[in-house]
Amino acid sequence: MSKEDDNKAIVGRWFTDFWGKTCKLGIVDQIAAPDMLLQYSLHEPRRGHEDIKAFMTDFREAFPDLDFWGAADLIAEGDYMVGRWQGGGTHTGPAFSDFLIGSLPAATGRTMRFTGTTVLKLKAGKIVEEIGLDDGVTALRQLGLISPADQYRRSPETVR
Repeated sequence: MSKEDDNKAIVGRWFTDFWGKTCKLGIVDQIAAPDMLLQYSLHEPRRGHEDIKAFMTDFREAFPDLDFWGAADLIAEGDYMVGRWQGGGTHTGPAFSDFLIGSLPAATGRTMRFTGTTVLKLKAGKIVEEIGLDDGVTALRQLGLISPADQYRRSPETVR
């Protein structure tokens, strides 16, 4: 197998065992570098095994049905992998204050479903960074943390 194939297998395990329907936090110790960077636009950046595990523990307590899955084949180039995904969950757990824009009180019952693209970098078979761009606007609207700016909407007749 090529280096790209090896990296695809590692990232596939990460997406399934960390981001998938049933999180297995031990995967962090197995395939993440000790100082791995996890960074998405909805949350503060996280670094290192313990910080990443704490993030996912809190996220899954607040959204017990949290699940993300691949939306396209992984793209591999050397040490870099690119993946498109979709997913979400329903907030039925405790209050959640990890979103940069605001907090949710306990058990709002609101569901978020959104998409994103992630770039992962690997070195020596370990994930050293995962940087993603998600459709946070959609997720935050669904959760009631932001609302459309109705006063700024234009009718189709005024847009030329």
